[in-house]
Amino acid sequence: MNLYVKQTRSISFVPKSILAVLILSFFIQCFWHFTFTNFVAKRHALPEPPKASFIRLASLDDSVSAAKLLMLWLQAFDNQPGVSIPLKELNYDRVIQWMNLILEVDNKIQYPLLAAIRFYAEVQDEEKQRKMIAYVSNKFIEKPNERWATMAHAVYMAKHRVKDVALALDIAKLIRQYAKGDNVPYWAKQMEIFILEDMGELESAKIIIGGLLESGELQDAHQRKFLGQRLEEIEQRQKKGE
Repeated sequence: MNLYVKQTRSISFVPKSILAVLILSFFIQCFWHFTFTNFVAKRHALPEPPKASFIRLASLDDSVSAAKLLMLWLQAFDNQPGVSIPLKELNYDRVIQWMNLILEVDNKIQYPLLAAIRFYAEVQDEEKQRKMIAYVSNKFIEKPNERWATMAHAVYMAKHRVKDVALALDIAKLIRQYAKGDNVPYWAKQMEIFILEDMGELESAKIIIGGLLESGELQDAHQRKFLGQRLEEIEQRQKKGE
């Protein structure tokens, strides 16, 4: 009976390319094992922002794209590998520094201010809410006809989240005083009047309406008619309250 004897070949018969792949795979597996089996999730604090000149240089002077990418990075910073940081635990002074950088890189971008009042100000921390409201208000003064929308959100935040009607009134007053462009809707300009009525400050509301009607700022006949009707309604409320 003949026995079949299987002969093993020497390793020299294996193509060098296959050996290289096997060796590389072995080292990758070792690296993966020792790196990720000992991985410990750590929180990283928000770093200081770089100079705007560095960002412009790194982005080849594409300020629009650079600002958008920086804003996306900043807004996603609370989600780090293996850990999620509550927004209220972020350093809001540092957040403001980053938003200032983004606005410096692209002074036409509106999203940083919108994120400030609709994202960062939504935390259950009154100090941080007020910080974002103050930041938006300060930036609004620089470009009121372009940034009126974020101020309107700030009025809502102050009145309904912070529960500070006086602060909401101050913000609404800034909108009336500074946002005079034709692109600014009239409902935004008259938010101050609504808040005064809610506060029961009817006489103050009448003074503002009368001032607007006499100033000549209102060229639209519909707006003048609306304010005239509003003035009559307030006077009727005053008579009923007597």
